[in-house]
Amino acid sequence: MLEDVMKDLRAGIEKSIEALRRDLTRVRTGRAHASMLDGVRVDYYGVPTPIAQMATVSVPEPRMITIKPWEKNQVKAVDKAIRESDLNLNPQVDADLIRIPIPALTEERRKEMVKMTKKYGEEARVAIRKHRRDANELVDTLDKDGEVSGDDADRAKKKVEELVAEGIKQVDSVIAAKEKDILEV
Repeated sequence: MLEDVMKDLRAGIEKSIEALRRDLTRVRTGRAHASMLDGVRVDYYGVPTPIAQMATVSVPEPRMITIKPWEKNQVKAVDKAIRESDLNLNPQVDADLIRIPIPALTEERRKEMVKMTKKYGEEARVAIRKHRRDANELVDTLDKDGEVSGDDADRAKKKVEELVAEGIKQVDSVIAAKEKDILEV
């Protein structure tokens, strides 16, 4: 029973860290990458659709993204979706190709990005702490029901704390790496 609790805790921590990494891919670092547009949805025949599912997205150079919609009549919709997103990008339409120059980040914008990164990190820490609370509650329940001894329950709680500390350390290292990436000029 306690092994199941630990397994669930590990899985929850891994999911939290994976979600953090996914969130951080949307934070600009001054270099172009196709995943910057993952959060942008285009109205594609009445359905909000990710750009990657309706166009070819490529990065021909470090500060440029190109998008070639599979249907020429979707160029305006893609352009509009990018302009309305919170990415502060200014796409340039050239016939059936959209070019998005990625401007260099200003110092002020870099600081905003670091704040956003820290916010995502805190959300991940909160999620990990929630998993800790759930695991401790399960251990307490098993202890009350007499399915495990009190000593085993105490050892399990110490193991929960170790796993949570390890998970938070991972979150901190991911955040530090992203901050370094953002502040790199």
